Amino acid sequence: MSSLRFIAGPTAFKTILERGLDADDFTQVFAASGGPKWLGLASLDRYLFGEFFKHRTVPLYTIGASSGAWRLASLAQENPLKAHQKLEELYINQVYEGKPTPDFITKNVTGIIKELLGSHKGADIIAHPVIKSHFVTCRARHLNAGDNRMALAAGLAATAASNLLSRKSLAWHFERCVFGVDDLSSPFCALKDLPSRHIALHNENINHVLVASGAIPWVLAPVRDIKGAPKGKYYDGGITDYHFDLTLTQAKGMTIYPHFYSMMKPGWFDKSLAWRQAKRNYDNALILTPTDKFIERLPFSKLPDRRDFRSLNTEKRIQYWKNAAMMSHALADDFDKVIHSGTIANKLERL
Repeated sequence: MSSLRFIAGPTAFKTILERGLDADDFTQVFAASGGPKWLGLASLDRYLFGEFFKHRTVPLYTIGASSGAWRLASLAQENPLKAHQKLEELYINQVYEGKPTPDFITKNVTGIIKELLGSHKGADIIAHPVIKSHFVTCRARHLNAGDNRMALAAGLAATAASNLLSRKSLAWHFERCVFGVDDLSSPFCALKDLPSRHIALHNENINHVLVASGAIPWVLAPVRDIKGAPKGKYYDGGITDYHFDLTLTQAKGMTIYPHFYSMMKPGWFDKSLAWRQAKRNYDNALILTPTDKFIERLPFSKLPDRRDFRSLNTEKRIQYWKNAAMMSHALADDFDKVIHSGTIANKLERL
């Protein structure tokens, strides 16, 4: 029984039917925000970067927000499989008892990022000869940039209200800031759907950028005044780019997207909006997502999520998340079987 779905946009569908699954046909990788949901894809991540792209010599442009940024940061390291496994362990073993404050959670997350980057402190990510990393953050504007929680609450309420009418209104409340390698060929240097700022990723800001990319408003404290970027408070990249809806005018190949679902919500404030989904910009993308049957086999018949911190005690949550990560081997196995059997034409679905 298959655990993995292969869903392709129209152009990608045609290319894959004609050429099969060739790693060199892909030039972009997305990794979504979504908290601990990524644990259900962990082995698929490692297969893609440890096997599928193992012998790649041409640039692979990656973009991630929040926990997606952390996944990609691990996979762009000198030893990607070891780093990704370390991230999995650090992430699963977070402990928050009672009602932890944003400052406490931020301190814990900062420690995770420091350990994740290791002795290289992110230099191997920045200098990677093939993987060109980009991490999304959001710089707060107007009320969201205030110095008290009441101002932030009002700002977030205003953001949600205006977003109901138009996603473009996010620009009034937050500025998308993409920290990436200094490469003019990057397809993420020319984003036009929202006002965007491209900022160089370097040794002195990568740790702060990764903390900021996961700084969920109200849950974590913002990161202030990132080196090399405009002054301000930086929050979770998922605010503007929860699952991504990007027009990639400079892209030269297909996008591969290991994702939690078969649908994509553009921004964080679109999660509850049934009518707000991203499809048009996935014309040349392959989405890899678990089947319903795989999800049903997981503990509690769902992917891990942040609510588990409240609904489960620490011991049960940790065991559940470990089991979900272990069961993700089925996704990697299915991808491997399709690659080596040449049966992608039988598996491919249209978006």
